[in-house]
Amino acid sequence: MITRFITEVSTTFNPFLPRAKTARLFLSFLPPNARQTMKIDTNLLPRTSRDPSFIKLKFKDGKQMKLDAEKLGIKGVVEEVDRHSRILSRQEELNGN
Repeated sequence: MITRFITEVSTTFNPFLPRAKTARLFLSFLPPNARQTMKIDTNLLPRTSRDPSFIKLKFKDGKQMKLDAEKLGIKGVVEEVDRHSRILSRQEELNGN
C-alpha cells in the first residue's frame, strides 16, 4: 500500500465486532513512522454500539475519501488508496519533484 501521499487518517470502529476487521487491518498496514508523517485519529466505539465502521483519508492534494470499511473489505480499501496514490505519484514524476 502506498502511504507516502496520505496526510490524515481517521477511523471509527467497534473493536469487538467482526465487521471492524478491515479498519483494524488498515491501521496495521500503516508504516511504523506513520505518526511522524501523518495525523492519525482513531475513534473506538463502545461494545454496545451498532454504528458502521469507516475510514476517512486525506491526501496531499487535498482530496478526501470516506470509505465504508464494512462493505469494501481490506482489498477494496487498499485498491482505492493505491489508485489515488499512483495518480499523485505520476503527477510528482511529471513535475520533476
